[in-house]
Amino acid sequence: MPTLTAYDILEQRGYIESVTHEDELRRAFGDGPVTFYIGYDPTADSLHVGHLLTMMAMAQMQRAGNRPIALMGGGTGMVGDTTGRNDMRRVMTVEEVDGNIAKIKVQMSRFLDFADDKALMLNNGDWLRSLNYLDFVREYGIHFPVNRMLSAETYKTRLEQGLNFFELSYMTLQAYDFLYQYRNYGCTLQCGGSDQWANILAGVELTRRVDGGSAFGLTFKLLQTSAGTKMGKTAKGTVWLDAEKTSPYEFFQYFRNVDDADVKQILCLLTFLPLEEVERLTGESGAALNTAKEVLAYEVTKIVHGGAAADDALAAAKALFGGAGDGGNIPFTIVTAEEAAAGLNVLDVIITAGLAASRSEGRRLVEQGGLKIGGLSVGSVEHVITASDFTDGKLMIQKGKKVYHRLILE
Repeated sequence: MPTLTAYDILEQRGYIESVTHEDELRRAFGDGPVTFYIGYDPTADSLHVGHLLTMMAMAQMQRAGNRPIALMGGGTGMVGDTTGRNDMRRVMTVEEVDGNIAKIKVQMSRFLDFADDKALMLNNGDWLRSLNYLDFVREYGIHFPVNRMLSAETYKTRLEQGLNFFELSYMTLQAYDFLYQYRNYGCTLQCGGSDQWANILAGVELTRRVDGGSAFGLTFKLLQTSAGTKMGKTAKGTVWLDAEKTSPYEFFQYFRNVDDADVKQILCLLTFLPLEEVERLTGESGAALNTAKEVLAYEVTKIVHGGAAADDALAAAKALFGGAGDGGNIPFTIVTAEEAAAGLNVLDVIITAGLAASRSEGRRLVEQGGLKIGGLSVGSVEHVITASDFTDGKLMIQKGKKVYHRLILE
């Protein structure tokens, strides 16, 4: 049986949305290795669930023998991509952008092997911030017909609100990124979400036109539910990859609670499980899918937060929803709606629950980092539990690594 190329793997697992020069790109992957890049806009100090698909695609392609470039937009981030927006992004300072990049690098390292230049992490600020405006416009501006640029969907939505030249320049800068990496790193492929198609086409065309190079573009399907909504949002907000913003337990529960119709797709896109295993796990419907959902939540949490965090999240979830832990039934305390509405002090709760014999013992437990509520570490004895902390009327308190107590809202 012939070895699968990266293109074969992406195609079989359902990543690919659109591609330029498909036959040429297939041959390039067959001849391999291919150096490719995906750009990330550092507008926050953490990536989120919406970024998982592109990072998993990079990891799949690297595992197939290719070299990824994770391009941090330290230069383009100063402008901001207009894609998907009907307003102008806040202009960030250099210090803000660089600070965000430093934190994102740590998260990216969980997906890619950067040893011995097997993957590269670049910052386009290194070449864009020093560009001479007149030289850039004279040499490359002639290759960007404005009427074609304005026909791109990313700009159409901004025209009614008022598109300024600052934003219009984003496409030209991203296209130049491709040309620069083609020349300096042998990069021949740009990948991204399907909403980046116009920007990617601009880079492919610029590289082929200016240097006559074999440049390709490939987009991935956006990570959406079967209902057509973007994944990564909850009632509490964005699901971040930073454990301080979204705890591993909350992250685990997000994927544990996906709709039945989405389980197979997410297993294909966001885990490394063989497709045969995915078919086995999702071969039945109804309650039988609970095992598949648990495997999904565990695998994605392990990739993002590590095995130990995934083990802890799984144990907490089993304790909360399975009704047992440490070999016996989980003890519980009833909380009335009135009590929850008024707010419950954490020390009062753990004393009532029997997790501390006194307020001084409870204080030590909290101050030493030994208490979690809803998967989040409690950092203050002034912490107040409210009704919004409960999920389906339940809230898990964890003392140390193995002692659980459940609050039930009635």
